Amino acid sequence: MAIQYLKKATPPQQQIDEATGATVRRMLDEIASGGEAVTRRYARELDGWDGPVVIDAAGLAQAERALSPGVRDDIRFARDRIVDFARRQRESLLEFEAELIPGLRAGQKLIPCGTAGCYVPGGRYAHAASALMSVGTARVAGVRNVIAATPATRDAGVHPAILHAMQLCGADTVLALGGVQAIAALAYGHFSGHAADIIVGPGNRFVAEAKRMLFGRVGIDVVAGPTESAVIADDSADPAIVTADLVGQAEHGPDSPVWLITTARALGEEVLRRAPAVIEALPPVARAAATAAWRDYAEVVLCSTREEAVEVSDRYASEHLQVMARDLDWWLDRLSNYGSLFLGEETTVAYGDKCSGPNHILPTRGAARYSGGLSVGKFIKTVTWQRLDRGASRDVGQVAARISRLEGMEGHARTGDIRLHKYFPGERFELGTQQGHGR
Repeated sequence: MAIQYLKKATPPQQQIDEATGATVRRMLDEIASGGEAVTRRYARELDGWDGPVVIDAAGLAQAERALSPGVRDDIRFARDRIVDFARRQRESLLEFEAELIPGLRAGQKLIPCGTAGCYVPGGRYAHAASALMSVGTARVAGVRNVIAATPATRDAGVHPAILHAMQLCGADTVLALGGVQAIAALAYGHFSGHAADIIVGPGNRFVAEAKRMLFGRVGIDVVAGPTESAVIADDSADPAIVTADLVGQAEHGPDSPVWLITTARALGEEVLRRAPAVIEALPPVARAAATAAWRDYAEVVLCSTREEAVEVSDRYASEHLQVMARDLDWWLDRLSNYGSLFLGEETTVAYGDKCSGPNHILPTRGAARYSGGLSVGKFIKTVTWQRLDRGASRDVGQVAARISRLEGMEGHARTGDIRLHKYFPGERFELGTQQGHGR
């Protein structure tokens, strides 16, 4: 049978948001021309922060003292898991060289970016885990200069857990800046003297638009949208856990989609029955976000077979994908489009969000069809090199000249000709026909 929707998303009509782009463009232009003074002005106007932009060693030490030993231990536990996974990623990337034909050697080198800008959002939650994910991964990749930025507010400054996470992972400079002004400062090198080669980290629509506009001048990880989570479940899944996991991800924000893909009608109907009470039991801020996300963006999709469930899931290409079903290895082998995969009831997205190891900065809005999440590889350039001796130049040069002339690129062809004539003056070579001019 065709798939059925037990609940279909009914998102509110989206207005074309031209104002965000215009605002971001104006701010970037002003900061580019006005420098650090304009950046400070925006920090005062938008965040109410008139304190130091660069957090010094004393400020970092004060943040550490403000945390209980238990909180510091938890942050260190998370840091160790995230860094360990990143190190294993780094070790899986290999340089090589090979002799492709006698006298022609070519290879691959892995070169870290010089400077990484790591943005950690503020807002309704204290995103200490995001600091670990970005700063820690950049450090493991071997980036020379790691500049971190996060908003400071008038009354509270920067949350001490975020500052401690940045310090623990080895950020070279920490900036008390949020929003567009932070992204601009990272890109232009304000307050640190090091313009970023790449900027990573999630943020609101202004942050995402600033990264998009600056792409090309700097590299970016992804243009992030609202957090997405999907669960695939069969009749072996516990509806209470499935509901808790969907609602837990819906608290990210009022426009965060959560999707259940199931082969069991009874499970889908039970989740729909339970969800309102689970949402109602949340604290006020989370409850407001989850209520809107569930009402407007949640979907429950009924599939007739697990193969159909795979097809539906790959079409959604969710940022986070959980599987609570029999034969987990079968799903691992067949699912293709997701940011990060969580297999089995014992594994939930929140573990990955906070401390289990793999990075939680992931593709959204279908980008998982062609991209993975943040990894050490995002901070490393895979570059190539080659070296020929004269014998190899003799073999390659003839072919390169003929293909160049086939394509009409006479200048290219002559760079082969000149070497062949210099190295092998007594030989005649078939070098192709110059287009429009004969031999």
